[in-house]
Amino acid sequence: MTEHTVKSYEDELNTLMAECARMGGQAEAQVADSLEAVVRRDQLLASTVVSRDEKLDALEAEIERKAIRLIALRQPLANDLRRTVGAMKIAHNLERIGDLAKNIAKRSLVLVEAEPMTPLTRSIERMGRLVVARLKSVLDAYTGSDVERAIAVWSRDDEVDEHYNSLFRELLTYMMADPRTITACAHLLFIAKNLERIGDHATNIAEIVHYEITGEDMTAVRPKTDDLTAA
Repeated sequence: MTEHTVKSYEDELNTLMAECARMGGQAEAQVADSLEAVVRRDQLLASTVVSRDEKLDALEAEIERKAIRLIALRQPLANDLRRTVGAMKIAHNLERIGDLAKNIAKRSLVLVEAEPMTPLTRSIERMGRLVVARLKSVLDAYTGSDVERAIAVWSRDDEVDEHYNSLFRELLTYMMADPRTITACAHLLFIAKNLERIGDHATNIAEIVHYEITGEDMTAVRPKTDDLTAA
């Protein structure tokens, strides 16, 4: 393999990872903006989040196409193969995060028509800020090849679950006290569930980053708090 071929191959791999990082930045913005739309009852911002989702879909398709081409033509081994497959897997998780952010934005468009429920919205905001912070941290771990940071995100997976379970109980209390709030509370519950699932995808990405860097799977059981809605 010539020096030129090696450089060309390395450039392709770096481009693939850069595009994955760029997609991560866009997914993070989608989640943050969907949360802001809920908090501010901002219809225009919510509509923008919904319309931007197609860009994430296109980025995932492009990353997958480039990864498959790189594997077929370059036949990467060991660490390079893990980086290539990792980019494809992370892109898939990011696309799902984008879908969940779009769902949150759609729910916020419905909530605008209802009376404000400020205490519950604040609880949603607190949970959302935690999820956004976890997503940012795991994406920083990916771009910086920081395995310790990825492990830190993975080990705090149950924090989001605890927020979700607390919010679930709070929503039930509201619905039981005043049946007129049931519709709005149901939408807020779906928003909270979408945020919880985004947190799960951040944990998935942490596992991918760990494997990409070390070549080893996470051997411990993923920390989870019992889901009150699972029964």
